[in-house]
Amino acid sequence: MDYKSAGVDISAGEEFVRLIKPQVRQTFTSRVMTDIGAFGGFFQPDFSGYKEPVLVSSIDGVGTKLKVAAEIGKYDTIGSCLVNHCVNDILVCGARPMFFLDYYACGKLKPAMAADVVKGMVSACKGNSCALIGGETAEMPGVYAEDDFDLAGTIVGMVDRELVINGGSIVDGDVMIGLPSSGLHTNGYSLARKVFEGRLGHTFEGMERPVGEELLQVHRSYLPVVDELLTSSDLHGMSHVTGGGLVGNTMRIIPSGLKLDIDWTAWPEPLIFDVIRKEGGVPEEDMRRTFNLGIGLVLIVAAEAVDDIMAGLKTRQENAYIIGRIAAE
Repeated sequence: MDYKSAGVDISAGEEFVRLIKPQVRQTFTSRVMTDIGAFGGFFQPDFSGYKEPVLVSSIDGVGTKLKVAAEIGKYDTIGSCLVNHCVNDILVCGARPMFFLDYYACGKLKPAMAADVVKGMVSACKGNSCALIGGETAEMPGVYAEDDFDLAGTIVGMVDRELVINGGSIVDGDVMIGLPSSGLHTNGYSLARKVFEGRLGHTFEGMERPVGEELLQVHRSYLPVVDELLTSSDLHGMSHVTGGGLVGNTMRIIPSGLKLDIDWTAWPEPLIFDVIRKEGGVPEEDMRRTFNLGIGLVLIVAAEAVDDIMAGLKTRQENAYIIGRIAAE
């Protein structure tokens, strides 16, 4: 018996690395000090523009969105979802990304399929000026079924200590500005898959594409939109709307004694959410706790700065909405 007959194909792993090397190198900046294949990824940060640089890190996955990708055989978007999700998680702390690492685990490594996943990561890393400096590919028969795989990523970014955004400056009367999502992003897929079980190829009334393709819309990055606001003292807080919904995520940064006063009619809800609601008979409370319902990022800003901030977002062609206010309990 050899390793391949036990379920692990070293040659497939080597082929996978050969396929992704040219793509991954496209994300390298002058700060990357190692090539693909080293035991560790080396990155030399530039602290010259910082008074007190703070590193900010996050780790996440894309959940059962992977199952949708597998069912319809489309793998080149979920890598982008992974990177953008992680970018947004540190962005709401005021940090810009520096580098990213991924972990890909599977029952049987299929080099071309795995390379498609990495293709999405490369695209998002380039779009966020973030280097993909390393990763791990694990073929684990017995832990995963042959066609199963999982995906996770770690991001590291940096922010000046005086520019850290943590919600500490949020006060009564601040205004909530919502930025639209591109769909479900990477949350609520266990429920959505149950609702659409066996029907991912169906195109529901009003939709332009089959629901499976709609569910694979890329989790967008908000860095290009928010970047210019990160140094503004009028930006008091941000929340990335993921699992737990708009309320659950935004309350994580709200100081004690304050609450959210949300106008749930203030933005146009993407059709996919209403289809889930109706097809699955999902209660509204569950919809609000499970999905972003069309708002992927929340900015909490000083009331006197709202007009200027909204005007700035408009110049960047962002359809922002005033979705509520911060109030005293």
